[in-house]
Amino acid sequence: MRNYEVVVMLLCAAMIMHAQEGNGALITEETQEMIDEANRNGPYLGLVIPNLFEMNPLLQSPNYTASNLTIDFAGRRFRFGTIADKKVILVMTGLSMINAGITTQLLLSTFDIEGVVHYGIAGNANPSLNIGDVTIPQYWAHTALWNWQRYGDGPEDELALEENGDYTREIGYLKFANYTVNVSSSSSYDNLLNNVWYQPEEVFPVDGTPEEREHAFWVPVDSLYFHLSQNLLALELEGCVNSTTCLTETPKVVSVLRGTSASIYLDNAAYRAFIYDKFQVSPVDMESAAVALICLQQRVAFIAFRALSDLAGGGSAQSNEAATFTSLAANNSVTVVVEFIKQLSAASFHASFVS
Repeated sequence: MRNYEVVVMLLCAAMIMHAQEGNGALITEETQEMIDEANRNGPYLGLVIPNLFEMNPLLQSPNYTASNLTIDFAGRRFRFGTIADKKVILVMTGLSMINAGITTQLLLSTFDIEGVVHYGIAGNANPSLNIGDVTIPQYWAHTALWNWQRYGDGPEDELALEENGDYTREIGYLKFANYTVNVSSSSSYDNLLNNVWYQPEEVFPVDGTPEEREHAFWVPVDSLYFHLSQNLLALELEGCVNSTTCLTETPKVVSVLRGTSASIYLDNAAYRAFIYDKFQVSPVDMESAAVALICLQQRVAFIAFRALSDLAGGGSAQSNEAATFTSLAANNSVTVVVEFIKQLSAASFHASFVS
């Protein structure tokens, strides 16, 4: 090969590398060395957190010891430390399902992760629960993947592409006409928005066949994690934001059947009542199901804790502005997560001692 051809090839490679480094598509050599060193000291428990106001109480907790290692790449900051002798990596996702999914996949693809704990605040759909309570759902679902049925069709009519197995009527639907107002009981009414049918996610597990989809709607948390979390139900939680703003009901940790997520901020009482009656969900948020779905596909243990900051759509006896009790809910979620990690650390020590 001529010398000038070698030079051209080297220049092209350098230009490509420069472009990739500029847009964050390539992990730099220095960052890769930091990742390799971190993984030699693994595995870690991944703590996936939606926002800074939910992360800061943990960073300030005396139970969290930060290490001198922080790795920034792909728009995310991965903070290393320990809680109860358990090595942890903290990472903030940002708002919404897509941010949560991207961040969780980055975490699992880059680092040696033994399990994922997700926590934060949430709205509440369950009328038997109260602001400040911390919920531990056994199942999570993404409830904003829909097949929006054309006007004129009904429950007996096949959905578009249902025959191909792309969509289903098995989970159920929301009929918009049922929420029409200002009509008499004797009058007929309809709604051009018709029906939306809830759909399961397509998932491609790491131990499955590439490009062969599976479907998942209700995603279970890890059975061992859920079992350990039941030891937290008697935990004492904060009930006051300050000396003048307190809840009338003492917050509690409660095990619930289901939670739901969507990239929608839910502040509507009618829809809150619908999804509670339809799916028996308690916390409603914007990230947990994304984390659950990524962990399901990657076959990594997962659990989520969500503290209730408001009754979605209003209607409680308490002040129901989410901002009023956001800090209290965030602090309570951190309290539960720390105690869970203590339980997990003790269980891991016992298992290693026995073996």
